[in-house]
Amino acid sequence: MLNRSTVMLKPRQPFLDWAARLDDSGLVPSRDDERTIYLIPEYDDIVEAMEILARCYDIIFEMELEGWHLDETAWPEDRTFRKFRDWFEIEFHSVVADLCDFPMIDDDDEISGTAQ
Repeated sequence: MLNRSTVMLKPRQPFLDWAARLDDSGLVPSRDDERTIYLIPEYDDIVEAMEILARCYDIIFEMELEGWHLDETAWPEDRTFRKFRDWFEIEFHSVVADLCDFPMIDDDDEISGTAQ
């Protein structure tokens, strides 16, 4: 068991509409696309989980936008917590169990040469 919880997002229609307007490749984002799971600190209840998310939503919002479109000038300027909640369905999970028998490696550490 890890001393972490998770948050997972499912795009709502405003995100899907934004992404569809930007892509001329014919690809259309879907609510069923694979999603990123973000590790967050442990929480005791949903109120605390939302407080944690309110402190880090901006990073997650930018990662989700970047996952679809790298040009930051095309991102919405008003990336408020309210807009974040309007654009994504939020799902919290309080238990994270690691079933692997090898150490976790942070890709960023591995690239910079600081992995141990």
